[in-house]
Amino acid sequence: MVQPIMKDEAFLSIPSEPATKEDLQVAQDLLDTLAAHAEGCVGMAANMIGVSKRIIVFDNEGTYMVMFNPEIVKASDRYDTEEGCLSLAGRRPAKRYQSIKVKYQNADFQTRFKTYTGWTAQIIQHEIDHCNGIII
Repeated sequence: MVQPIMKDEAFLSIPSEPATKEDLQVAQDLLDTLAAHAEGCVGMAANMIGVSKRIIVFDNEGTYMVMFNPEIVKASDRYDTEEGCLSLAGRRPAKRYQSIKVKYQNADFQTRFKTYTGWTAQIIQHEIDHCNGIII
């Protein structure tokens, strides 16, 4: 179900709790909400719909992907950029990495590792920042 976008910076600045199998509906709500905002949004974290859980969804080269409890375990080639956010007005400077290795759980809560580069890596870093209570 499409959910309203959370814009309360105090809420968004609180680190999210680990996700569990009971949070599968939250992931579906995130996917529905991302699809509804596809013209101006390429990724979302659960706190953006008012749920303080470590769940992100993002456009992975044309296919939406869900990650539960994502964390960056390796990063290289730092660069400066600017980013916008559906929860916040305007654009802000951000430091990102060209290549990241992410540890996460899939919808069956099996642990996976995957390396991402470029634009997809930037999206994931932004959403993991949301999970960590970091406002860009």
